[in-house]
Amino acid sequence: MIVKQTDLPGLNLKARGKVRDIYDLGDRLLIVTTDRMSAFDVIMDEPIPDKGKVLTAISAYWFEQVKDLVPNHLISLDPADVEGLDRGSAAQLEGRMMLVKKAEPLPAECIVRGYLVGSGYSDYLKTGKVCGIDLPAGLPEAAKLEQPLFTPSTKAELGEHDENISFAAMSQKVGADLAQKVKDLSLAIYSRARDLAAEKGIIIADTKFEFGLAGGELILIDEALTPDSSRFWPADQYRPGRSQPSFDKQFLRDYLSGLDWDKTPPPPELPQEIIDKTRAKYVEAMERLTGRSPS
Repeated sequence: MIVKQTDLPGLNLKARGKVRDIYDLGDRLLIVTTDRMSAFDVIMDEPIPDKGKVLTAISAYWFEQVKDLVPNHLISLDPADVEGLDRGSAAQLEGRMMLVKKAEPLPAECIVRGYLVGSGYSDYLKTGKVCGIDLPAGLPEAAKLEQPLFTPSTKAELGEHDENISFAAMSQKVGADLAQKVKDLSLAIYSRARDLAAEKGIIIADTKFEFGLAGGELILIDEALTPDSSRFWPADQYRPGRSQPSFDKQFLRDYLSGLDWDKTPPPPELPQEIIDKTRAKYVEAMERLTGRSPS
């Protein structure tokens, strides 16, 4: 079943993001991960089949793997735990929903970079730095960094772009102690995930986390280490000095970058071949990491 958008009878729709539909259930939230696909902050007209199930399964996997480092917002993956769902709605949500704790999100996204790629590489070519952090000269594209970098960014509204900020700026936003705790946790989670993924032939080049406060407790929220929020590379094909093959949305970004499109709405129509190849990359990431396929 392809799910591009949900409209669940009797439930209060709180927000509809690029990918997720969020319902307010009072003391909890219901997060439904649809098959919508965004690139360059533009939502494509065509969904990617099973994408929502892939992101949900991978996030749940990582929440379990790092729960000793930081608690998370996940309560249940079972539609039966959502009161008021009719049978049709429950079937629609199977494999793509999370019942979660409510939290107050921190006003920053927590990005960890283990490799020199993307906007970080562009920044490095111009300044010799990444988000103000000095790096050695002469590093090639996709070089492995000696130590992972924590480079926070703003959280933009739908349709806007996130902007990189310094750690000092983040500290001003959330307070020095909380900023340091979030930095340390982000690096610890990334290091744990990097090592686990390496055992399965995947390089996690970079990723972003979101944290929130629930009853004064810092918890990991949103998604975790998915092909939407991370760069996943096949380890056996890694070669520094070039763009890397991937199990994430970079394949779609590369396709779109080759078109005569200004990266603003409306998006171009996606050929079936691109849809199928994008789905295959997401599914392979899920299979490698979790040992499961979307049902």
